Amino acid sequence: MKGIVWLASYPKSGNTWVRILLSNLLRGSEAPVSINALDPTPIASARHMFDERLGIAASDLTPHEIARLRPRLYEDLARGATGPLFLKVHDARLAQDGVALFPATATAGVIYIVRDPRDVAISFAHHMGVSIDRAIERMSQDTFSLAATGVRLAAQLEQRLSTWSGHASSWLDHDGFPKHVVRYEDLQTDPSTTLSKLASFTGITSEACAIDRAVSHSAFEELRRQEDLVGFRERPPAAERFFREGKAGQWRTGLTPAQVEAISRDHAAMMRRFGYDPDKPSLGGPP
Repeated sequence: MKGIVWLASYPKSGNTWVRILLSNLLRGSEAPVSINALDPTPIASARHMFDERLGIAASDLTPHEIARLRPRLYEDLARGATGPLFLKVHDARLAQDGVALFPATATAGVIYIVRDPRDVAISFAHHMGVSIDRAIERMSQDTFSLAATGVRLAAQLEQRLSTWSGHASSWLDHDGFPKHVVRYEDLQTDPSTTLSKLASFTGITSEACAIDRAVSHSAFEELRRQEDLVGFRERPPAAERFFREGKAGQWRTGLTPAQVEAISRDHAAMMRRFGYDPDKPSLGGPP
């Protein structure tokens, strides 16, 4: 692949874990990579990247003007790519004035990382420092954005997420470039196979021993150890820690019946699509 490979996900779905797995796989060292020195996988909404590449200070522009210019940034990045250029992204793939924010012409492919929204709600609440009810509400709001304009200048540009279901649909329900879905739960139950399929999708050739080593170096216990030792620079101020639990199925004891019902009501169709049965809860994959 030559061009941008988007590591796209709704927040708290395993995007950082995939980045760490890829970094350990591509670097191939005997020791785990530092969580604070990952191979280049910047977030697409990084303000400094916009300012430096386009030569325009985003702080001088309105959110509408920034959104109109962002496709130009990604076209420029794609032109300079000699292979797959991995970019993390939390934005939904929406249009600005009829132009896709993430143009197909700059895109080599999309790795869409998805997680049971009932678990996302718990993790997202901790990440943002809000109640679970508030997180569930935001997951159902089409207009909800990260890093929206406020008093303090954020390090990231505003990112409209849409709803949890709308986010997935925006990236997956169209033609124009190859797509590969990675479920958080599959990363947990069979990480080596899941990483091997991901690598194959992007054209990365790796032997089984390299895959297994990357998985070992990216184990959740190792990530927590590093965060305890030196901290993680991507941890938001509102969160006590970034690598918190990393388990699937937390919602079974972490959500009330009313909260489970609210998520299932809002996202039933998309949950079924990914194998998260809202009527008969199961961690099994799609049929």
